[in-house]
Amino acid sequence: MTTAEAYRHCEQVVRERARNFAYGIRLLPPAKRRALSAVYAFARRIDDIGDGNGPAAQRLTRLSEARIALRRPEPHPGDPVLIALCDAARRFPIPMRAFEELIDGCAADVEGVSYERFGSLLAYCRCVAGSVGRLSLGVFGTSDPDTAEPLADALGVALQLTNILRDIREDRLAGRIYVPAEDLERFGCTLDMDGSGEFTDPPDRLAALVRFEAERARTWYEHGDRLVPMLDRRSAACTAAMAGIYRRLLARIAADPAGALSTRLSLSRWDKTMVAARSLTGAQL
Repeated sequence: MTTAEAYRHCEQVVRERARNFAYGIRLLPPAKRRALSAVYAFARRIDDIGDGNGPAAQRLTRLSEARIALRRPEPHPGDPVLIALCDAARRFPIPMRAFEELIDGCAADVEGVSYERFGSLLAYCRCVAGSVGRLSLGVFGTSDPDTAEPLADALGVALQLTNILRDIREDRLAGRIYVPAEDLERFGCTLDMDGSGEFTDPPDRLAALVRFEAERARTWYEHGDRLVPMLDRRSAACTAAMAGIYRRLLARIAADPAGALSTRLSLSRWDKTMVAARSLTGAQL
C-alpha cells in the first residue's frame, strides 16, 4: 500500500466516522489535512476499541496491542492508518506519546471507572480529549508551544465535557456515569432509570445539573479560545470550526436539558457548514 493510498483511507475514516471534526479538517491545506486525518483515524480506532461490546479483557488486550503497534519503529505494511500516521509524524512534530494517554483513558472506560469529584473527571478528559488537542497542535504548529499546549488541552476538555452532556442518556443505558458524584449529590440527582429507560430524578433537578455542567464546559471553551490567535489562518479556522460546532451543540443542550436527556442532540449539516464558513472568514461564532 502506498502512502498516498493510506492517507486517502484516513480521510475516508474522518468523513464517515468523525463528521463534526471533518468540517474543520477540510479547511486545512492538503499536507496538514492529510496529517490530521491520520491522527484522527488512529484516535478513532482507539475509541472504537474502548466503546466496543466485546468482553472487557478482550478490549483491554486490543488496547495493549494498539500501544505496542504505536511504539514500533515501522508500521505494519497492511495497516493504512499507521502507515499514514508514521509518515505524518516524520513531517510534523506530532507528540505521539499523547496517544498513550488516549489509550489510558479508553482503558478506564473499559474498566468502568467512575468519578467522585471533578478533578478526577478532568484527568480523564485530558487523557481522552486533551491528548487529541495536543496531537492536533503538533500538526497545526505554533511559535510558542509552552503557552499553546495547555490551551489545546483546554479545548479538548471543553469538547469532552460537551460530549458527556450530549451522551448522558446513551452512557447511562450502557452502565456508565461520567457526571461526578459530588455534582449529583449537590443537585440531589442519581441518574437512576425506570423500567422504560426514563430518568427517575425530578426534571427540575436534572435541568439544573445539566446547566451547571454546561456552564463549566463554557469556561473551558473561553480558556481554550486563546489558542486560535496563536495559529496560522487555516489552522485557526480549523480549530474555530471544530470548537464552534461543539459550542453550538452545548448551547442547544443548555437551552433544552430535557431534550438532551431524552435523545442525542446534534446539529444539522447546514448548521455545521455555516459554522465552518464563518470560521474561515473570521466571523464571530
